Amino acid sequence: MLQTLRFRILLYFLIVSLVGVLVVSFFIQYGFEQSFKSYLEVNREKEINPVLNEIEKNYKTKGTLLSDSVVVLFHTHAMYDQLYFELQGRDGKSIINLFPLNKQVNSLGLVDSSTSDEKWDFSTYNIFVNQKMVGKLIVHYPEGLINDESTFLQRIQLYIYAAVCLTIVLAILISLFFSKTLTSGLNKLSFGAKELREHNLDIRIPLKGLPSEVKNLAISFNKLAESLGKEEMLRKQFTGDLAHELRTPLATLRSQIEAFQDGIWEPTPKRLEQCHEELMRLVRLVNELEKLLAAENPQMKLEMVDLEAGAILGALWDMFMPLFTQKGVQLLKQEPLQEEWFHGDKDKIVQILTNILNNALKYTPEGKSVTISVLSEQDDYVCFLIKDEGAGMAEEDIPHIFERFYRGDKSRDRKTGGVGIGLSIVKALMDAHQGRIKVKSKINMGTSIYLWFPREE
Repeated sequence: MLQTLRFRILLYFLIVSLVGVLVVSFFIQYGFEQSFKSYLEVNREKEINPVLNEIEKNYKTKGTLLSDSVVVLFHTHAMYDQLYFELQGRDGKSIINLFPLNKQVNSLGLVDSSTSDEKWDFSTYNIFVNQKMVGKLIVHYPEGLINDESTFLQRIQLYIYAAVCLTIVLAILISLFFSKTLTSGLNKLSFGAKELREHNLDIRIPLKGLPSEVKNLAISFNKLAESLGKEEMLRKQFTGDLAHELRTPLATLRSQIEAFQDGIWEPTPKRLEQCHEELMRLVRLVNELEKLLAAENPQMKLEMVDLEAGAILGALWDMFMPLFTQKGVQLLKQEPLQEEWFHGDKDKIVQILTNILNNALKYTPEGKSVTISVLSEQDDYVCFLIKDEGAGMAEEDIPHIFERFYRGDKSRDRKTGGVGIGLSIVKALMDAHQGRIKVKSKINMGTSIYLWFPREE
């Protein structure tokens, strides 16, 4: 539980939330207290100024600092505002001092009794009349908050604490929901991977409601499952096709040999030749399979050299011209306008082009033609084009022609003598060269095969 991604996301989200809430709460409370204290100081100054004005006014009219109105103000502030005044004359002697009365006022319960144990502070104000100092006013007041001030501040703090607790609860709920939402997609992927491991290749991850990053991962997973399903289907199809390819010649050989053993047939040269043909079919199949395995071997080493496309084209034309002439099919060659160099393994390149030309020869009827040419359509690639006027292929067959033993027209299997692996070898060798291949074909209109080879390694 403690090692799960969901728990870690929840823990990190809570830590960040709590730290943020505590820091914000501290600054709010500290700032509010300082602002509130400044506000109280300003109010205290506003309460003291009328007293100073009254003393100055009394001195101007009566020539004395103390009067009944001043005493009333002193007592009023002492009882209600916890402000205790001490009035001193010019010589510094005390005229009246109400600070000792603070204990008596506290004992009467007129103010908060907690202020009796607090420390006291004071402020001194010089009294000037006609720019001449005539006395001093000393104001004693508690250092802390009193009465409603303390109650107000405590209430604000209570609200802050309540907001902190509510924020923490919301952070927990949101983090639970967020972690569940995020990890739900990963849990689906984990479940899908487990099903895939159990060979359930039909498993797919639903994409609805997944975050973008997880959705991209789920899309890749679905494509992987689809690809594995396709590979499994091809594997089964390959096994079935291989068994079919082996069964026919083996059955023929078996029947013929048993006929010889039972004395039904005489081992005449003609019948021995038939047995030899079936045997050679098996040999060709094994040889083609060995070539395919070699072409698909990831450790296959290519002898990469610089090749000139026109020279390769001329060599192929010389090699195949007698075969095409013998069948009555015309082999046309279109020389490139200039030298086209590319990088590749000469033997493998010739093997690729030979397989394609063999197919073109097989499926092109007498009186038709096959054209080989070199195109320079792209700066980074050299393209060989082999175009025939043969039977062509259906559009739905084109994506599958590079699969082992695949034939769109099953009736052509025995007529052409092929085993259906040639184009699989071509595709494997093209991939080894990091090249590209494209097929265009229409029924009864022929086939065009484009082979792109990179100019540089």
